[in-house]
Amino acid sequence: MIGRIHGTLLEKQAPRLLVDVGGVGYEIEVPLTAYYKLPESGQAITLHTHFVVREDAQLLYGFLDKTERELFRVLIKVNGVGPKMALAILSGIEGAEFVRCVQNHDINTLIKLPGVGRKTAERLLVEMQDRLKDFSHWLPSLPATLDAGGTKRTARIEISEAESALIALGYKPQEAARAIAVLNTEGLKSEDIIRQALKNMVKAS
Repeated sequence: MIGRIHGTLLEKQAPRLLVDVGGVGYEIEVPLTAYYKLPESGQAITLHTHFVVREDAQLLYGFLDKTERELFRVLIKVNGVGPKMALAILSGIEGAEFVRCVQNHDINTLIKLPGVGRKTAERLLVEMQDRLKDFSHWLPSLPATLDAGGTKRTARIEISEAESALIALGYKPQEAARAIAVLNTEGLKSEDIIRQALKNMVKAS
């Protein structure tokens, strides 16, 4: 089990990172809520990880906070929720807000998350009520290190990366394109586009 990674952040392409640890590059997928708080490429990073071994792949998921990782582990115990869907859920909504949704039986917010239909939302509400008791006072604020500059790239590349990230989270290509088309993307980096698109899609009725 790989439970923690500390190294140099080499590449960021939501939701995937490449982290160098002693000359070995680890590909790690993170929820977009954590992606927004990542440091610049070339800086040190520490991630709490969850390692998944399948017949056809070995996957590593990373989180900035241990509690966020524990919530991920609770999610994948729910019938019908795998790591990919759990990552999409935590990308579409902050962990603390998800806990509140479950505690308040807010099914309408849950069904707006990528990949979550009504049956899955109902299952989450039923199966996670007792499991989330330890998360009642979560989350502490995490220190955010957001991009304050960097290399300028064309708007098309930023939009393309944002669309790819939304599709990776479970949205259909048409949904991703529509969500981005209504935004004013001028001057925005891909992570900002993703954040605004997800916010609008989750809140949309």
